[in-house]
Amino acid sequence: QVQLVESGGGLVQPGGSLRLSCAASRSILNIYNMGWYRQAPGKQRELVATLTRGGFTTYADSVKGRFSISRDNAKNTVYLQMNSLTLEDTAVYYCGAALGAVTLASLRGWGQGTQVTVSS
Repeated sequence: QVQLVESGGGLVQPGGSLRLSCAASRSILNIYNMGWYRQAPGKQRELVATLTRGGFTTYADSVKGRFSISRDNAKNTVYLQMNSLTLEDTAVYYCGAALGAVTLASLRGWGQGTQVTVSS
């Protein structure tokens, strides 16, 4: 069973940056594909970034060029670097793991999420 803990959220001004972390309870990054998704009030969940165990990345159009997903296998941690943040990025961010293709339905193991608030 995969258990993940998200951290790193906070309050940031528009144009600012944050780095989110997703720590796994055990060594899984060479087994699972990973993804970050977000949930904003009144909006549908959005899959924002994925990272396969082979290192291939994908991004939602809404974050492409601004967000970057990466991992540190030694620390069992996946990161989401978020730059040029906008008000529309305000949401609770979750990470999840999937053995197959990463979709909102396939992700498992997410924690309580981490709140990102972009406000001036």
